[in-house]
Amino acid sequence: MRIGLLKESDSESRVAFLPEVVASLIKRKVSVLVETGAGESALASDAAYEEAGASIAQRSEVIKQADFLIGIQAPDDKLVASLSQEKIWLSQYNPLWNIELVKSFQSKGLTTFSMDAIPRSTRGQAMDVLSSQATVAGYKAVLEAALKLPSFFPMFMTAAGTIRPATVLVLGAGVAGLQAIAIARKLGAQVQAFDVRSAVKEEVMSLGAKFIEVEGAQEDSAAGGYAVEQSEDFKQKQQQAINEHAAKANVVICTAQIPGRKAPLLLPKEAVAKMKPGSVIIDLAASTGGNCELSKDNETVVEYGVSIIGQSNYPSQMPIDASKMFGKNILNFLELLFNEEGEFSLNFDDAIVKGTCITHQGEIVNERVRSIIQP
Repeated sequence: MRIGLLKESDSESRVAFLPEVVASLIKRKVSVLVETGAGESALASDAAYEEAGASIAQRSEVIKQADFLIGIQAPDDKLVASLSQEKIWLSQYNPLWNIELVKSFQSKGLTTFSMDAIPRSTRGQAMDVLSSQATVAGYKAVLEAALKLPSFFPMFMTAAGTIRPATVLVLGAGVAGLQAIAIARKLGAQVQAFDVRSAVKEEVMSLGAKFIEVEGAQEDSAAGGYAVEQSEDFKQKQQQAINEHAAKANVVICTAQIPGRKAPLLLPKEAVAKMKPGSVIIDLAASTGGNCELSKDNETVVEYGVSIIGQSNYPSQMPIDASKMFGKNILNFLELLFNEEGEFSLNFDDAIVKGTCITHQGEIVNERVRSIIQP
């Protein structure tokens, strides 16, 4: 079996795996073909991949010769059209959102895997790209907020007087939110966090933040640790609480998302209008509609004196460590697909393999994706 590593588009600085992963794959008797310049933006040269045991080729040759193609982002229409039926595709392509792409894979009879469909389980943690990349996003979000904020994060006691610490409000206490809390606290800010899942309260408080509680939240153990859609009555209570805390905050970090759905609206423009001039909002959910009504993906806008930064791909701004983490996740997953002789083996009795496989032989394998496309 030959794995092909493709170069991402100009807007993506990461690479799906670094040379260190190549060495591990070679040991498992899997050959690796790398597109010229695939790792350059992550500071991994073609020579480094060759030293690890990979071969370097132009994009067309990688697509033609490799049996198993790997990337980070979803493939464009041109790439999908070039894939023959026997090819296997793996990336992070958000199948619950990119329905037309899934249909294209299905119609071509391709076997495809999406790393963001890894089941949330103890065993799946080592392969969970959403968690590893969210760690980067939460870290970078706070650093950018600190740079954009026209005041200090920590408290200072000086001869010129006392500077009060900034107040940071984090919406959503998943991996990105918890990382944002930790970094904001390290920078000396006072931090408050909101999440509909009561189970995260202890984690939030252990990081030194105040947990904002709103009674009446619905929780679903089958949601894999994600938040679920809430009742209208709860949404009204939630909105009032968030509005009150946002008005007092200097920074709001938005991280709340629901897989397969538009991001929940948590900061309407009326709430932004009541925030302090000079405040900063970082919206990590901008690519799926945003938690802030005024967010625009990949743009910074200023409304009511508040800077609103819509940024859904902070990991691309830290390509070395983000690629290292992503690649380790992929390697751990590939170990489920290849035996010791380097032969591909698709075992649907393995819950992780079956959950991550989206299409195979003209069928939609993932049950959740199938329920959306074929209700």
